[in-house]
Amino acid sequence: MAPSHTQQNRQLVILTGLSGSGKGSVLRTFEDLGFYCVDNLPVSFIPSFAELYMEGGGEFERAVLLVDAREGEQLKRLPDVYRKLRREYPATLVFIEASEQALARRFNETRRPHPMGAEFSIAEGIRLEQKQMAGIRALADVVIDTTKFTVHDLRQFIIERFQKAGRKPLLISLMSFGYRFGLPADADLVFDVRFLPNPYFIAKLRPYSGKNARVARYIRSFKQTGEFLRRIDGLLAYLIPHYIREGKSYLTVAFGCTGGRHRSVMMAEAVAKALAKRGYTTKLEHRDLERSAS
Repeated sequence: MAPSHTQQNRQLVILTGLSGSGKGSVLRTFEDLGFYCVDNLPVSFIPSFAELYMEGGGEFERAVLLVDAREGEQLKRLPDVYRKLRREYPATLVFIEASEQALARRFNETRRPHPMGAEFSIAEGIRLEQKQMAGIRALADVVIDTTKFTVHDLRQFIIERFQKAGRKPLLISLMSFGYRFGLPADADLVFDVRFLPNPYFIAKLRPYSGKNARVARYIRSFKQTGEFLRRIDGLLAYLIPHYIREGKSYLTVAFGCTGGRHRSVMMAEAVAKALAKRGYTTKLEHRDLERSAS
């Protein structure tokens, strides 16, 4: 069956592998790359999820499903489930592993028991899991040996292998908020836009938010708005590559006005569009928009 246009724009990854190999770090990196991530989805649910997702359900174009030893006996069904899945949809099976010595060292360092069970030693648990996962490994489209990888090396490998063309490995959240409701605790950068003329005092604009075209035009009609946007664009263009080089994967930039309904909303929307044009993955959050309307 040839994939539909919707399916061609979507990417489904099944992530699995040996316990202690670094699957959690890989899953977090996928999340930073903008994938919709599901940890420990039951094998029996994979076909239903794939059908809904690949046919256009949900707003995310890319998804990762992590399946591992926590599934117990149900993990034996994964090879058959994946074979059927590949016949219908474009999917990728990624298998993460490491040498027995590296896995044993990681378990000893963390003092965690092996998921195969307390009745097995660490070495026995590793070998038993390797045996049980052999059939799944044989099906994998990508096998990643993390024996000699640092956490940073592993992250870079996943970014280089799975980063969407034209996108950069940093998720930037643009937030609007109202100072009357308090500063956002999780913001990395905060900009106060209360110096801009306030549409709240224009009767015909007051009922609408900064997402409204007329409100946005009013705010943009002032010289200081354009100057501020140019300066913000230049500042972020300078800062963001440095954040990426330092390994930062998530950046929250907040814009605040009095009520969080007009000026801050318009600014967050404008900066999000500008960053998207530069190839960055962005998301918008208008924290106090509904509170201000009530």
